[in-house]
Amino acid sequence: MIVDVPGGRDPIAYVWGEMVPGIGAAASKFSLAVYAHTTLGLREFEAARLRIAQINGCVFCLDWRTERDGVKVEDGFADAVAAWRTTDAFDARTRLAAEYAERYALDHHGLDEEFWSRMTEHYNENEIVELSMSIGSWWAFGRLNHVLGLDTACMLTDGPSPSVKPTAVNPTAVKATERGHVT
Repeated sequence: MIVDVPGGRDPIAYVWGEMVPGIGAAASKFSLAVYAHTTLGLREFEAARLRIAQINGCVFCLDWRTERDGVKVEDGFADAVAAWRTTDAFDARTRLAAEYAERYALDHHGLDEEFWSRMTEHYNENEIVELSMSIGSWWAFGRLNHVLGLDTACMLTDGPSPSVKPTAVNPTAVKATERGHVT
């Protein structure tokens, strides 16, 4: 870990909550909003999130699986995300979500008319903006946690992943986010 955390302190809570309380609290709320207010399908959401996790190398993000109403993506989904170009496990929206995440992180200058033409065939403008904001959140915060070595300090909880109900935030999810599950 790059940051000196006082003995006995939770590294995530300390860095995000105490070292930069104004920024960390706002970042945590943004990260939670990505899960709490999404309108995207679980598979496309997870395809984009996992592709960013693979690129960032965030240990926690790679292990995390978003859950909605007791449902998670199937075993082997992460492998399909890594092989998004050739997998037969994805529909067009899921494949595009993985592709967009990769290009957003590695080649944002290469997002050309051909790509946007394919995106607008399958996503409306609101969904593109939502996916862009979600990818930005995962890219920034997953990378931050990995670069500072905080991704190995994150612990998976037994509780559900952040709620996706647009009008309510799951208290368990808020607790998990406060503990640094902000990717």
